[in-house]
Amino acid sequence: MAGTIIGVIVAVVVTLLIAVPVTCKVAVDKKVRKDAEIVGTAEDKARNILDEALKAAETKKREALLEVKEESLRTKNELERETKERRNELQRYEKRVLSKEESVDKKANAVEKRELECTAKFNELQEKEKRVNELEEKGVRELERVSGLTSEQAKEELLKSVEDDVKVDVARLYKELENRAREEAGKKARECVVNAIQKCAVDHVSETTISVVQLPSDEMKGRIIGREGRNIRTLETLTGVDLIIDDTPEAVVLSAFDPIRREIARVALEKLIVDGRIHPARIEEMVEKAQKEVETQIREDGETAAMDVGVHGIHPELLKLLGRMKFRSSYGQNALRHSIEVAQLSGLIAGEIGVDVRMAKRAGLLHDIGKSIDHEVEGSHIQIGVDLCKKYKESPIVINTVASHHGDVEPESLIACIVQAADAISAARPGARRETLETYTNRLKQLEDITNEFKGVEKSFAIQAGREIRVMVVPDQVSDADMVLLARDIAKQIEAELEYPGQIKVNVIRESRAVDYAK
Repeated sequence: MAGTIIGVIVAVVVTLLIAVPVTCKVAVDKKVRKDAEIVGTAEDKARNILDEALKAAETKKREALLEVKEESLRTKNELERETKERRNELQRYEKRVLSKEESVDKKANAVEKRELECTAKFNELQEKEKRVNELEEKGVRELERVSGLTSEQAKEELLKSVEDDVKVDVARLYKELENRAREEAGKKARECVVNAIQKCAVDHVSETTISVVQLPSDEMKGRIIGREGRNIRTLETLTGVDLIIDDTPEAVVLSAFDPIRREIARVALEKLIVDGRIHPARIEEMVEKAQKEVETQIREDGETAAMDVGVHGIHPELLKLLGRMKFRSSYGQNALRHSIEVAQLSGLIAGEIGVDVRMAKRAGLLHDIGKSIDHEVEGSHIQIGVDLCKKYKESPIVINTVASHHGDVEPESLIACIVQAADAISAARPGARRETLETYTNRLKQLEDITNEFKGVEKSFAIQAGREIRVMVVPDQVSDADMVLLARDIAKQIEAELEYPGQIKVNVIRESRAVDYAK
């Protein structure tokens, strides 16, 4: 039984061993055939795709060739058209050039013809001139023979007689015109000026280059100086002002030629004294605050000045510059007060003679505006003022007034002349300005030197503080007619060479004395 079972198992195993390889081979054959079919199909598709791609490439190639041919044809047509236009244009230019050449040839022929005619006329004129000169010389010789004088002697005699007659006539005419002008204009001018001066009341001021700051005690001087002088150095560096701390009780002196810097330093130092905390950082803070305060004050001063005078519409920058003039002075006269005074005088004089009062005040207020920055900008205050007025669109009348108020430029309006007069009145009134003794004596000496240079002057004396020069002349050398012309010439020379306030009277005196003795 057991043997039978074993035999059956062996038979089954042998059968499986035989059947399995056969089955696997059949499956493998099927797979190979299937793959071969797939490969064949893929190759067919690839060949089809290649054929289609070649056909498409050939189509694209033909299309590209057609486009290139069309583009080349179009370009060729454009070039031909442009060439044709250029050829036509060149033909037109050629015709124009030929026409101009013909015109030039015609003009050249005409010019040549005219030149020949001019040459002939020139030769003819030379011949005539030669004959005229011969006749003139003949006539001069005949006149010299008849008169018994040479031409030079006759010329001198004629000029001498004419000169004497003209000198007397000119002196008489000048005297008559001067007397007539004085009679007509003197009275009215005096009335206008006197009325204007009487209506204008101003303060007397003085020029300084120092400011004094009062201290609560002398102990504060040490705190201002600081440890090893650091506080005073910081303040001087930031403000550009010299601090003078000496034995003066409870006072510090600030010295600087720039009045605005000195004012900033004064305000900052007073703030530091009130605050009590004095150190470099605090000093810097207070100086910055003082600068802002002074700038605000400058602007307000300019606006106040314009409001006091009654002038409106001035540019804000000009108002700031006007406010800066409060800290500027000339010969002891405050520049802002002087400008206000000139504006008021100009308005009063303009009202007296019937001129635009507002324009006169405006021109008078701005006539010295250049002095506000003449320490910072090169040039005279007149040129600086003209540039500022042009920059801020002032009227031509104001610009000409600024340019002419010292006589550098001719005045173009009556307002410019009014401002000139008002400026002279403001500068020359008693107490308005002060001069150093050296400047005063130099001016008197220059005044006498100018008059002594004239021929016939024996001696001269400057009197009335230089407002009159008395000139003594030699009677034998200067006649009564010559005196009038001499006075005028001296006045012109003084105007050209000297700078002075107001006016200077030139008084020429001619004395004839006869001396005898009773025995």
